[in-house]
Parts: sequence; structure tokens; C-alpha cells
Amino acid sequence: MIESEIEITDGLVRALLREQHPDLADMPIREVAGGWGNQMWRLGDELTVRMQRMDTSPELQLKERRWLPVLAPRLPLPIPTPVRDGAPSERFPKIWTVMTWVEGTPLDHGCITRTDHAADTLAAFLTALHVEAPADAPPASDFGAHPKDCTPGFEHFLQAVDLGPVSEDDIRAVWDDAIAAPHWERPAVWVHGDLHPANVVVAGGTLAGVVDFGALFAGDPAWDLTAAWLLLPAGGAARFFNNYAQADEAAVRRARGLAVVKSLFLMLMGQNGDLGLPGGKPEWGPAGRSALGRILKGI
Repeated sequence: MIESEIEITDGLVRALLREQHPDLADMPIREVAGGWGNQMWRLGDELTVRMQRMDTSPELQLKERRWLPVLAPRLPLPIPTPVRDGAPSERFPKIWTVMTWVEGTPLDHGCITRTDHAADTLAAFLTALHVEAPADAPPASDFGAHPKDCTPGFEHFLQAVDLGPVSEDDIRAVWDDAIAAPHWERPAVWVHGDLHPANVVVAGGTLAGVVDFGALFAGDPAWDLTAAWLLLPAGGAARFFNNYAQADEAAVRRARGLAVVKSLFLMLMGQNGDLGLPGGKPEWGPAGRSALGRILKGI
């Protein structure tokens, strides 16, 4: 049995807790729907167990263990922080981590109704996050590249997605502008790197927390500025950029192009979900299509 085929059950989670953290083993355990690289299990009301599933390397969880306690105290929204470390064992050959639970509904299963409040909240969160990162911060990889270095992915998603009435020429115009934009020349800042509707939670019609920092890196904040279109309803992007003072014209141009790629990715995952393919997310398709429409309309 390869590691990705190991069935993760509440019995397995409880057995691992009894072996490594017995004081937590009698707490209620229930599965959290969703997740791909990791599977999540609620542990009582305030904790969660993050189990490596499709991720082939422990590096992403190790990165979260190292850096989230550093970032959390100065961020204006709750983020998950590690509480206990789980080591590989005969029962489960991957690492796992007990983390704090961030209360709310994932945006891909919820909605934002207080657009201005959400835009202001997102701007405040990213302003606090996007400060100069230390020299030993994790470097950028595929997440963090300049748009021109992401062209193969852009072309793949563009050809794989059913665009419907959307003009391919309009999409390419945004992309061409992004790849022509100058690079980020200032010091590298902390970047979440993977802000999309499944990686934020909402409550009361507005943003309530940010999760899944596996892509965290030091680099170009344009990768996070994509959230202005991916997360916020129509009109939210303009208010966001009015409140986020660190974005120059080049960063916004890069961000629009990267937001197009991420929107196409969400649409592709939605298509795969509609077809019942492994890893597909039916609810991501409408979110991606809506975001793409906002980008192309400039709203």
C-alpha cells in the first residue's frame, strides 16, 4: 500500500493520539470535509488534526510548524497555529500536526455579503502580513514566480477550460500585460501564496480567518493581491486597493494576470468535479468563473 492509499479514519487519528499525545485522545473527533494535500479532523471545539494525505513531502507542514507561531501574533485575523507535533510511525508513515481551529465556513461553501468590510479586512490582513521577511524565510518556488515564468501553466489551463461566452482574446490581453510588467524589486515580503475561496473562512458575511499556509514564502506580494478578485464580490477590488497602500502599478498588473491563472485553475477543478474525477471540486467552478468575470470587467 502506497502512502496516499492509506485510509485515514477517526480510529486511526485516535490511535495516533493515544500513542503520542494521550492527554488529547479522549476528545471528540470528527472529519472536516474537503482538503487534498492534507485531511483535517476536528478535535474537540478548539483544535484540529492536520493529516498529511496527498502531499509527498513533510516540508509544507514543517514550514507551518516553524513560521505560523511567528506570524500569528501580529495578524488581524486568526490563522491556525501548531499545538502538538505528530511523528511518522508504523501506523501512519507521514507527519501530522495538532493545530488551533479557525472558526468559520470556507468561502467556497459560504459567501461574502459585507463587501466593504471584507475588502477592508483583507487589506488590513495583507498589510500586516506583507512585511520584509527574514533571511531564513522559505524562498519562492512555483508559487512566487513572475507571470512570464508561469506561461506554460496559463496555456494549459486556458486550453483545458470551457470558457463559454468569455473571450479568449480578452483573457490573453490581461495575461500579456502581466508578463510585460516589471519584476518585484523591493525586499522580499511574507506571502501566503495560495489565497483562494477554500483557504479563507467567513462568518457574519465577511472574512473571519485565513488557513492553509503550506505555500508560504518570501517574495512578490502580487501572488496575494490576486485575492482582491478571487475572494471579494464585485466592487471589492477597488476598495481593497484603496486601503492597501503597498501595491504599485506593476504589482497590480502582475496580480491581475496571476488572478486569471488562478481563476482558470478553479474552473478546471470545477469541471473535474462535475465529471467525478479524483480531486475535482464542483463548487470551485462557479467561484473561478465569477472571479474571471470580475477581472475582465475591472470590478
